[in-house]
Amino acid sequence: MISLDDVTVAYGGFVLLDKINFHISETDKIGLVGKNGAGKSTIMKMICGLQNPTSGQIDKPSHLTIGYLPQIMEHHRGRTVLEETITAFDESNELEREVEDITNQLASRTDYESEDYYALIERLNEVNDRLAVSHSEPPEVQARKTLKGLGFKEEELFRNTETFSQGWNMRIELAKILLKQPDLLMLDEPTNHLDIESIEWLEEYLKNRRASLLLVSHDRKFLDTVTNRTVEVMLGHIHDYKVPYSKYLELRAERLQQQTAAYENQQKMIQKTEEFIQAFRYKPTKSNQVQSRIKALEKLDRLEIDETDSAVLTVKFPPAQRAGDVVYKAVDLSVGYPQKVVFTGADVEIKRGEKVAFVGRNGEGKTTLMRVICGELDPISGESRLGHNVDIGYFAQNQEDVLDKSETVFSTLDRIAVGDIRTKLRDILAQFLFRGEDIDKRVSILSGGERARLGMAKLMLQSHNLLALDEPTNHMDIKSKEILKQALKAFDGTLVIVSHDRDFLDGLVDKLYEFRDGKVKEHLGGVREFLERRKLENLQELERNKPQPSAAERQQAAAKEQKNEAARQQTKVDRKKKNRISYLECEIAKLEEKIASMEAVLASPGPDVDIMDVTREYMECKRDLDAKTEEWGTLID
Repeated sequence: MISLDDVTVAYGGFVLLDKINFHISETDKIGLVGKNGAGKSTIMKMICGLQNPTSGQIDKPSHLTIGYLPQIMEHHRGRTVLEETITAFDESNELEREVEDITNQLASRTDYESEDYYALIERLNEVNDRLAVSHSEPPEVQARKTLKGLGFKEEELFRNTETFSQGWNMRIELAKILLKQPDLLMLDEPTNHLDIESIEWLEEYLKNRRASLLLVSHDRKFLDTVTNRTVEVMLGHIHDYKVPYSKYLELRAERLQQQTAAYENQQKMIQKTEEFIQAFRYKPTKSNQVQSRIKALEKLDRLEIDETDSAVLTVKFPPAQRAGDVVYKAVDLSVGYPQKVVFTGADVEIKRGEKVAFVGRNGEGKTTLMRVICGELDPISGESRLGHNVDIGYFAQNQEDVLDKSETVFSTLDRIAVGDIRTKLRDILAQFLFRGEDIDKRVSILSGGERARLGMAKLMLQSHNLLALDEPTNHMDIKSKEILKQALKAFDGTLVIVSHDRDFLDGLVDKLYEFRDGKVKEHLGGVREFLERRKLENLQELERNKPQPSAAERQQAAAKEQKNEAARQQTKVDRKKKNRISYLECEIAKLEEKIASMEAVLASPGPDVDIMDVTREYMECKRDLDAKTEEWGTLID
């Protein structure tokens, strides 16, 4: 379906991808994996035509439809959630027009046996199949189901899109892409802004979807559930495994182990051969053996071990100046926006040295309170104040809104650095894996993970005694998360963090504020104690809107879905049948007209008429007419 042939991407002297090759077929569900900045998002952009390779070629069918959800996107304003989502069906109107255009072409053409004619028939069937899927239910019904699956409540469907956070607007864009039913679905970190219920819904959707998928995610369970193939991007090259993520890890470890063993054995053999040559090079009695071994070494296909990227973060935050005993205090706090009050009556107190987590379902006000603490948003009512000598270092959830895309990695830090720290910028950037030519990259071409690392590096330019971090691990791989966690544990100031990652918070925080149903509740102790008190297995269970269905309910839902699928398939069959009947009627009319014309010629042939040729053609048309009429009669019955 899609082929990447010798594709290279280079920025100046830096080669990001070096002559990569792989093919995406109609049944592939591929997990695209690799470290942040390895080139995963670049591959997606090239496939959908947003970026051109430096060299090489990407082949794809002209009628292929692609749905692409990038890490960073622009959102539309001025419509309600439902109105914006229904714009996904604008393409259906174009398809309807295409059906009409192809039908008119078929009616006017006479090259019935040509490749172009058959291509039109095939395209007509493809478009009708796509319309059959999109017309299985009214657009508004499909849109509501998808939006609710992605976590929207009924009353939220009529709020304007600009009243939602970027994470919720990402869900709207995802809903639109899913509703378009593209041939290839490309999702770049789709779970970053989803709660667990929405992730489970998306898992089930992608698992049952029959079209191809290209997915970037750091969520191991999500990859294992929805993919059947893993393509690893590392140091400019790719390694292709026809298995899900967990099995890929096993096979990759085995491959490297086998390569290492074979390489070491070959090196021992080479060393012994070279020692023999060196020892007997000048002995006439051994000259034949020496020459034979020299030639053997020259012909030897020398083994290599695949390069691996072992670079890791080395984060260490500067010492914090002493602040007052109370770093932040809120009393009877109500917070929100003109369109919506998010929570009311909150009492929050954060003391010096505490490490505090904000947890709860998306949209309950965690980021909103962060913005109040950092002075970006005024409360509706109540008291909100910082303590004495507090210096905040704020990491926003959406670094793309904070960083200047026209700057380079180095100039981003250089513009705000002062004093002696300017001499250490390269060292700081190296700690965050920006080395060599990486520091000259434009922010505009950085991946989400690289932007997150750059935003974190900015925090180290000054000594802050309060770190306010909003989802800092969204784009980080597992190893980077653990290193950041250890750095935050060693930080001697105060930490406030928004996260839904239990493993990351476990052992890091000593107090939690739970955001739930418009209220904020304090919980002393760490994540484990909080979960035990709430009788929850993990933080994601906070994010569930409703209890899990019983086995009987799941069985009933499965039966209903099976029935709906059968109805969709029947609709598809009926549409094909209807289209075939229309085609046959058109062909029968043309044949009857042609036969009548030939009968007139045969009844009164002119002097230049070859009776045998006309008769032969007449009989062929009659047989063709009989066959098509018989097929038409079968379909009509």
